[in-house]
Amino acid sequence: MIYSFRNSGFRDPETGVYNQIYFMEVFNREWHRHLREKQSLALLYLCPHIHETVKQPHLLELFTNQVQEALLRATDLIARLDTNHFALGLFNVDEQGTEVVLKRIDEQIKLFKEKYGKDHNFSIAYKLAGGICTPSDDKNIEALFVQVESLSSKLEQEHDQHQALINIH
Repeated sequence: MIYSFRNSGFRDPETGVYNQIYFMEVFNREWHRHLREKQSLALLYLCPHIHETVKQPHLLELFTNQVQEALLRATDLIARLDTNHFALGLFNVDEQGTEVVLKRIDEQIKLFKEKYGKDHNFSIAYKLAGGICTPSDDKNIEALFVQVESLSSKLEQEHDQHQALINIH
């Protein structure tokens, strides 16, 4: 990716997706809007575990571009939290809609493996954890992040499961 000074404040230079600061600002703003409008939203944590990104760093950018294809709405966003985690925000979505997005992400990751696996020698063992909730006065945004992070950590320990979704009441 060619680094742009225009996007330096809110884009991750390695992948081109939003950075953590921008994601948190937008997610916080959307949380309060959904609180007022009594709409549900979802927070997803994606851990790609692409084992060849050290030798082939461009694979991570290709991966995130492929995952972005699963986010069909302009309001949905993906951001890089750290070297191993990405966050996805899905707004005005219910559990069924979130499950549709999870399936699309699965399909896009399969396409990524087919498309780039033959040209590059790599393995991918991704984990995708998510939480859906309708913001209310008795829920706080920090609790959503803590619960999704906890679910993500539990999922990391599971070898036979790569995806989990919880509904936060």
